[in-house]
Amino acid sequence: MDDTTRRRRSEFFGAEESSRYAFPAVGDERTLIAHVLAAQRATLELKCTGLNAELARRPVEPSTLSLLGLVRHLADVERRWFRTVLAGQNASPRFSSTENPDGDFDGAAPDPEVIVGAWRAWREEVAFADAYVAAAPHLDVEGHDAWRGRVSLRWVLIHMIEEYARHNGHADLLRERIDGARGM
Repeated sequence: MDDTTRRRRSEFFGAEESSRYAFPAVGDERTLIAHVLAAQRATLELKCTGLNAELARRPVEPSTLSLLGLVRHLADVERRWFRTVLAGQNASPRFSSTENPDGDFDGAAPDPEVIVGAWRAWREEVAFADAYVAAAPHLDVEGHDAWRGRVSLRWVLIHMIEEYARHNGHADLLRERIDGARGM
């Protein structure tokens, strides 16, 4: 196959690529949903693999979208749905605020401390969410959200898959713009 006919997924190789979807396609609802969400999270990490300051690169003016901004944004999204809405914690967003609602993207600077802090925050929020899901007695556990009203853990998990899938599409384009890497 020459370069003109290769598939877009051919750019990313390694264990991360092959193992993201290596879970069974049958099973109970909680397990399947958790695996699909984990695969979406792993996709975000894969799209950022090997980059440092480039994570903060924005594709075109006036957009503030960047891979680092996506990591920061998704840390705040994880925090909101799992800590605030479902667990009922008083947990303010890490990167955005009422005064700066786009702080997750606006503050995505090519500074090594900002990058390390974003990944640390995202991993902490993912770990909290995973622990919450594992400890929940069932998927019908509910929380209250000012935007949606009553929401179940099931709905939040499905929403998180949708959130990651949408932003992973952005990550595809951002990564390709940075260094030409393409893949799923």
